[in-house]
Amino acid sequence: MNNLKLEKFKQEIYGKKVAVIGIGVSNIPAIEYLNSLGAVITACDKKIKLGDECSKLFDLNLSFNLGENYLSDLTSYDYILRSPGIKPFTKELEEAKDKGVQIISEIELLVSLCPCKIIGITGSDGKTTTTTLVSKFLKEAGFNVYLGGNIGIPLFSKLDKINKNDIVVVELSSFQLMSMKESPTISCITNISPNHLDYHRSFEEYVLSKANIFLHQKNGIIVLNADNNFTTQYLNLIKLNNINSSVRKFSVIDKVKEGVYLDKGYIVSNINGKYEEIAKISDVKLVGIHNLANICAAASCVIDITGTDAITSVITTFRGVEHRMELFRTINGVNWYNDSIGTSPARTIAGLLSFDDKIILIAGGYDKNIPYDEIGKYIIDNVKILILIGKTAPKIEKAVLDEKLKQGIDNICEIVNFSTLEECVTYANNISKSGDNVVLSPASASFDMYKNFEERGDYFKMLVNNI
Repeated sequence: MNNLKLEKFKQEIYGKKVAVIGIGVSNIPAIEYLNSLGAVITACDKKIKLGDECSKLFDLNLSFNLGENYLSDLTSYDYILRSPGIKPFTKELEEAKDKGVQIISEIELLVSLCPCKIIGITGSDGKTTTTTLVSKFLKEAGFNVYLGGNIGIPLFSKLDKINKNDIVVVELSSFQLMSMKESPTISCITNISPNHLDYHRSFEEYVLSKANIFLHQKNGIIVLNADNNFTTQYLNLIKLNNINSSVRKFSVIDKVKEGVYLDKGYIVSNINGKYEEIAKISDVKLVGIHNLANICAAASCVIDITGTDAITSVITTFRGVEHRMELFRTINGVNWYNDSIGTSPARTIAGLLSFDDKIILIAGGYDKNIPYDEIGKYIIDNVKILILIGKTAPKIEKAVLDEKLKQGIDNICEIVNFSTLEECVTYANNISKSGDNVVLSPASASFDMYKNFEERGDYFKMLVNNI
């Protein structure tokens, strides 16, 4: 059966002038697809020189607007396809919108035109692992799954292949959700903590942007974290907006009436009046209480779709996603962990709580203007040597010293500062002993030194593997 919404969109976009803002990984397939539909495209980017990944675009019949003035004359287009990295409240975009230009994004088009069930996961931390788990649960149960959003592949250009019986699973950032006017069928918020305050105009804007994952939902499922302070705010929004969806909660602290939680050494579910034991906690391969929360979140989303056996099979074999508390090498009894995804204090705190003994921590990076006060206590309690690098190093050190003063204690972890990751790894290797755990979990973004957290994690692993 044809996707009628997609066919209608194809008719509407044919011959229309479309400015694509940001020629990145997600937008290149979108440019190719829109071009194939007969849209008249101008590809716009602040970069003057495009990378090799863009070379195939030059074979298409496109116009380009590159350099500092790449946002000029946007009012002359019918549509603007916005990259998540371009803030929707940018002056030029708002002026174009006021003139009647339709502002769209790759993920918004996917959600509005997709013919099948969509499961969307967002949150400050844990969303990639949770999204991956949901996808694996569904695949284990025999479903044909498309994985996209921040991970997987850009799915808008795959809409012709997606059928009504498939399931789309997407990880969604606050950047993507800010302008969303439709919500996934099943929506999950893993947790909320201060993040991306270099992008958002306020923390409240960040919190509310996450709410868009469920605000436009009709008769769906909303999964929320019973252990997170912001869940009450989201429950109030659900009530105020008369959203007629089922609400499920997950918890690693308490029992919940409808959802998945920990109980007497087991991960258990209680959904639609059916209580089931999913797995012994001791049989779970993922490390840390935060990953137990991710499992509970993912299971809450789909256990009535997949059944219990598929979930049990995955969580007793799956060891995690790369760059997420990844044990990648042991040298002379020293375990080296790559947790480069630790781009916020909250995520690094969760990682610190994964270990029974105090660790050697490498932290620091790009400053997203988020507070570091809370991390001081956890570093004092869980770290024996703190190795700092990057622009946030002074903030992290101050948080530790302030906590030391607050507690009135003398002995805290050794704190050292370096300029390069190479120096950090060399020092950690020299002072570590058999039985130690060395963890890269920066509590900061990577943009001061690396393109993204993956590049940072790969470089860290290369340095360690060269020891």
